[in-house]
Amino acid sequence: MFKPTRTVVGAMFEFQSAWDAAASAMAREPHHRPPVHPVLYIKPANTWCAPGDAVALPDGVDEVEIGATLGVAFARTASRVSARDALGFVAGYCIVNDVTVPHTSLLRPPMKQKCRDGFCPIGPLVPASAVPDPSALEIRSYVDGELRHRANTGTLRRSVAQLIADVSEFMSLAPGDLLLVGVPHGVPRARVGQRMAIEIDGLGRLENPLVREPVMQEATA
Repeated sequence: MFKPTRTVVGAMFEFQSAWDAAASAMAREPHHRPPVHPVLYIKPANTWCAPGDAVALPDGVDEVEIGATLGVAFARTASRVSARDALGFVAGYCIVNDVTVPHTSLLRPPMKQKCRDGFCPIGPLVPASAVPDPSALEIRSYVDGELRHRANTGTLRRSVAQLIADVSEFMSLAPGDLLLVGVPHGVPRARVGQRMAIEIDGLGRLENPLVREPVMQEATA
């Protein structure tokens, strides 16, 4: 597992399929028009977990989306870098599962849906030198060993380099940070008792089981 020491930052609507699925909602109130800059969110430290770790779903959450995505780690601080130079700041890439409780609202940050304990399994880091083109990687999602979804980073609206450039325009991305390039539309869902798995070309496989969160017992006098 790559262990972030700073921040895991996710980008929304970067895959063309995700953008197209949300386009009509973007045009309605209170937005009125699509966003121009990257739409970002945070996966805090309580969500990070390792390959093979069980991801626990609380009572009332019956299924989650397998948020198959590419994570970008940094070798040195990227601040206001150009797209031409952006990949030179990358240390490596890893598979990330941006586990999310299904929801439809675009108006509020999805904290309860994305930030539960264990909701961000992270795979090992593969050096950037072993990934010639991060914008040409197939991503495959599995449930109990069955292939359920395919996507490709070639369908990102911003290339990986352009996303780094656009984000670093207003916030630094430093060693210890992890930037998630986005989740495509139509990713599969999995339930308690099933195993989620993600493969990305050249990066291996990330697999985690889903279990039911233990019921907390009230303390007695």
